[in-house]
This record gives sequence, C-alpha cells and structure tokens, in this order.
Amino acid sequence: MEHIAPALLQWFGQNRRTLPFREDPTPYHVWVSEIMLQQTRVAAALPYYERFIRELPDIPALAACPPDRLDKLWEGLGYYRRVHSMQQAAQVVCREYGGQLPADYDKLLALPGVGPYTAGAIASIGFGLAVPAVDGNVLRVFARLYNDPSPITDPAVKKTFTRRVMDHQPPDAPGDYNQALMELGALVCLPGGAPLCGSCPLAGLCQGRRAGTARSLPCKPQPKPRRVVPVTVALVRRQDTGEWLLQKRPAGGLLAGLWQPPAFEGERLDAPGAAAALAAMGVQTDPDSAQPLPASRHIFSHVEWQMTGWQLSAPPQQPPEGCVWAGPEQLQTGYALPGAFKAYRKFLLG
Repeated sequence: MEHIAPALLQWFGQNRRTLPFREDPTPYHVWVSEIMLQQTRVAAALPYYERFIRELPDIPALAACPPDRLDKLWEGLGYYRRVHSMQQAAQVVCREYGGQLPADYDKLLALPGVGPYTAGAIASIGFGLAVPAVDGNVLRVFARLYNDPSPITDPAVKKTFTRRVMDHQPPDAPGDYNQALMELGALVCLPGGAPLCGSCPLAGLCQGRRAGTARSLPCKPQPKPRRVVPVTVALVRRQDTGEWLLQKRPAGGLLAGLWQPPAFEGERLDAPGAAAALAAMGVQTDPDSAQPLPASRHIFSHVEWQMTGWQLSAPPQQPPEGCVWAGPEQLQTGYALPGAFKAYRKFLLG
C-alpha cells in the first residue's frame, strides 16, 4: 500500500483540534491526558485536565498528593484505579528517575498503570521516539484501510496491525503521525458503522471503502453480558449535627479505597433489613425514620449495580471503624464520591 503519512499529516495540520496537552506536550502532560482519556471523552475531560495540572503541575506534586485529595481531583471521571496507578508510577519515577519520566519506551512500559499504548503516546509525542501508539481508534482505521476482518481483540492481530502502523510511520514525525491516526479515528473514521469517508484524507487508499465493507469493520467478538448485582444504599444522617455517614471501601476491588454511603452489595433490603445491616456494622439508627430513596443503576465495565435505598436518622454516636461523619462542605471539598452514587448526591448535599 502507498504510504499514508503525507496525506494524513497534511490533513492533521489543517484539522487538528486545539487541546492544552497538544499546545504544551511535555511528557507529563501527555501522560495525564492519555490516562484521563482512556475512558472519557475529550470534551468531558478537559476541565478535569486543566484543574489537575493546575494543582499538580509536575510529577513530584502528583507523587506527594494526599490520596483523598487525589480522589477529589479525579471525582467525576470514574475508574479511579487509573489515578491510583498513576500516583504509584509517579512515586517510582521520583525514586528511580529524579522526578522526570524516562525517555525510554521499555522503562515507561514498566511503570504501574502504563500499557503499550500509553507508553507509546508518551514516548512518541513527549519525546519524539519512533514507536507505535495503537489504541481503538488506530485499530479501527487500519481494519478499514486494509479491509481486514480479523478480530482486533486478538493479541496476534494487534501485533499485525501494529507492524502495519509502523510501516507507515515517518521517523522524523512519530508523535504527529500517531496523533493524526488517533484524530482521524476520533473525527472521521468513526465507530458504530459510520465512517465519514467523504472527509477522509485516506479515502482513495482505503481498501474497505473500495470493497464496501468499511461500515462493518472492525470485527469484534460479542461482549459478555454484564453481571447484575442488587445494591441497597443507606443514607444515614446524624440527628444532632446533620452530618452523613461515609464508609471507606476496601483497598482492593471495585472502587477501591473510595468513600461512599454504606452500601450492601448483593442484597435488596427492606427498611428493617437495612437497619439491621447497619446495626451489624455498629451503627444504631431510629427504626421509625426510614424513608425510601429513588431507584438507580450504574454500569461498570462488567457489572451493573441496580440500586435501591433508604434514608435513616441516627442518634449521636461515634462512627465505626472505617467510617466518618461528614457535612455537606466536607463532601464538597474533602471526600470524593464515586459516580455510582450520583443519584443520591443531592440528598447528601441538600
């Protein structure tokens, strides 16, 4: 196939979005942006990115940030494991590399939470190294460009696609080339069977377009059905101070280490059942105070929570181990609540 880089880079120069991490593409800025964008749209991530960089302008600041403050900066982005791994990696960078990311793909790849794509993005965009950065956008572009129906989730197929990506990469502009492919997938070669071929700089080279198969590519296996888990949420308000009870989740697993209202997974409890479950935690509540909360649901990657709940009042008491009482101001500024509990946030802040 004819080299795609000239047409692609010309298109990118004329159509690239102006983004803060492109205007100042230091390795740290590229890293933060790529971690945020793993599960978040660009428009939604931008205000978080700007606030994050403003408060944590370099790797030593990230490494030293108190965990609760770090979670608060990430609140609303979800998938908190991303930022926890990023802080672990920052601490490694401070210990081993003097607080600066290494200009070495393999060393970047060895950092916690840094996979092949992120390592490639940092190395190529931040350091100008000739390495691939192959994400879902790039896989989609190349599946259509080569009219290749191979399943892109197969590791061997990804390796083949990555070789093709590198066959076209200009050694003097690896960062722009990688960004141009990502941008093409984000703006033109769209997912969901809807490529905008009339706007594509590679339309004349695209074998999928020529064969009429572009809309059906790339091929992916059907996702496994999500496991549905009932969850009972308990909003417990202290009678004398108006504070709410928060519980810290375990250090491992889903929403690891985050604060939440008490929530009983795997159970749909009635009011007496919720009160009994709280009592088993060491929290006494007024048995006549229970008010039903609206039902809600939250979808994680492989799990769907179907939530119901109760609001209860509690007499003055010390919180049990792993719990705190928090007022609305503390909830606004000090404790990050996972997005799974978004439907109940208005009660806590009211």
